[in-house]
Parts: sequence; C-alpha cells; structure tokens
Amino acid sequence: MGRLRVIESGSVGAPSTLVYRLIADMREHHANFLPPALKDLRVEQGGYGAGTIYRVTGVFLGGERELCMRVDEPQPGRVLTESHLDTPLITTWTVEPDGEISTVTIETVWPSARRIGGILERLLAPRAMRRVYREELRLLDRYAREQAAQAMKVIRPAA
Repeated sequence: MGRLRVIESGSVGAPSTLVYRLIADMREHHANFLPPALKDLRVEQGGYGAGTIYRVTGVFLGGERELCMRVDEPQPGRVLTESHLDTPLITTWTVEPDGEISTVTIETVWPSARRIGGILERLLAPRAMRRVYREELRLLDRYAREQAAQAMKVIRPAA
C-alpha cells in the first residue's frame, strides 16, 4: 500500500509566535480560518495545543466525513500535528519566522486505499486537498493580520 502526501506553504503576515498560537488554539481561534471544506470544529478535550481532542466535518469529493483528531506538539511553538484517531492520517503544521511575517507549511500524509478506490484517491485527493490548504493559508493570513492589528491597538491606544 502506497502513501500519499500533500504539502502547501504560504506567507502569513504576522509574527510566528502569534501565528502558532492561533493554529494551536482550537477553542478560540482555529475555527476562524477554516475553509468551507472543513466545518463544525468541536473541541472535546483540552482546547490549546498538545492533548486537545476535537472533531471536525470534512467535505471532500462530494461527501462529508467526521474526523476525530488529536493534537500533539513535537516542537512547541514551531510544529503541531493533528492525528486522525481512526486512521494513520497525520497533518503537520510548521511555522517558521521570517522577520515580522511567517511561513506556514501544512503537510498531510496518509496510506492510499487499494484497487480502484486507491487509483481514484491518488488522482483526485491530492489536488483537492492542495486547494483546501491554499484556501486555509489565505484565510489564516487574513485572520492573523487582523489579530496582529488588534494586538497593536492594545499596545498603542488611540490618543
């Protein structure tokens, strides 16, 4: 059985410490930059970083599937993983500082199905997931910029 891998990176217009915090905070922030293909994020345990368990509904290739995920932080502040509790699928978020902005990479790895289902999955799933991740990175950039601007208003109140 083969493994499939999808990876997308993008610039996010906020410092890496803020960006990582937004990604890791499943209770207050993460749902604010989910693309339409991922909806109804519900935290079941924890809420921030390692140990968080959450459910989210994925809409892929015309069907909906509930995903139960566990968050780990192999490198807190830089690398966060989301592991599907029922399959070997793992999504890794990596946040790299680049001055006042960040580079965020989303990578998902999972075993490919066998036979005809596997052929279709290998043809369709990576392209669909790359599209979802590009949208998620775009939404994260917008949300992180808004959060950074709000933080600056708190630091520098209007005269």
